[in-house]
Amino acid sequence: MPPRRPVLAGGGWHQSADRARNLTPSAILGALPPPALILAGIISVQVGAGLAKELFAVVPPAAVTLLRLWSSAIVMLAPFAWRAGRNKVPRLWRGRVVLPARRRALVAHRPSEGSAKGAKGLEDAACPPQAPGIAWRSLGVAAAFGLTLATMNFAIYQSFARIPLGLAVTIEFLGPLGVAVAASRRGIDFGWVGLACGGVVLLTRGGGHVSTSGIIFALAAAACWAAYILLSATTGRRFRGSTGLSVAMVVAAIAITPAGLVAGGPAVFRPPILAIGAGIGLLSSVIPYSLELEALRRMPPRVFGILMSLEPAVAALVGLFLLGQVLTAAEWIAIGCVMVACIGATRGASAGRLEA
Repeated sequence: MPPRRPVLAGGGWHQSADRARNLTPSAILGALPPPALILAGIISVQVGAGLAKELFAVVPPAAVTLLRLWSSAIVMLAPFAWRAGRNKVPRLWRGRVVLPARRRALVAHRPSEGSAKGAKGLEDAACPPQAPGIAWRSLGVAAAFGLTLATMNFAIYQSFARIPLGLAVTIEFLGPLGVAVAASRRGIDFGWVGLACGGVVLLTRGGGHVSTSGIIFALAAAACWAAYILLSATTGRRFRGSTGLSVAMVVAAIAITPAGLVAGGPAVFRPPILAIGAGIGLLSSVIPYSLELEALRRMPPRVFGILMSLEPAVAALVGLFLLGQVLTAAEWIAIGCVMVACIGATRGASAGRLEA
């Protein structure tokens, strides 16, 4: 007689099979606390930045920017290709206007290494069709958004090549900080700006770590981050779902292609380089976006903004352990000043909205 299959009491086999089927990525992410998701996303972005800096020894920063943006663009276009195969391609030419989403914290706090995270979080709420000219104006906004993405990523990678990772990310955070307090009339918010500027001044006097060109590129990335925040909100109002971000990502990839190919040459097409570039794109955009989007479903944007203010410190730690970039005490104090300023501005902005 063949051995009998063991039977578990209470339908245990069926329950185990059901549990195995339920272990989807969404279910796993849903089981993790939101702060853990945010921290994992921050680490993913900065590890991607660290790998990018390591790749600079083989291909120049412009070529790495090319690889990162094209890998992100391909990932963004994958759902559209899948829909095209099922004859469900979204129609972009009807000029439909999309209302603002409920949450914009992702737009305000995670563009630089990602790219790619802001406008995709906007939800769909289509209005009646508008005049055809509106569609072309919407594409113009998405194109400007893409050019901003290309410039931002190019500038921050150029900064990474010249100054330590933590310092570049700290300076870059001046962009969202400036947007957060630009429309404020609270005196304390200007105090936060002064604290952040004091931290940056302290960085410039940190000694041999800092080059003037690296600081200039980081400041350029900060300005692009501020423009990114404003353009992502506008793009999200004009396009459904991730359509606007996908258009912008393709524009960014195309815009950086000439500079990337000239800088990198044939080395860009070597399979190991392509594989590392794809990994940088996943770490810098796809993974953190997925983690942050899940976290935003279960936590207030104010808390999200405060947790995102940890990014300069995480960047400095990744630079220390992955790249061997040792910072001075003054540089750590400067990073702390910018982080405190970002937390204070985030809390102040949330309080101002509640009072209004």
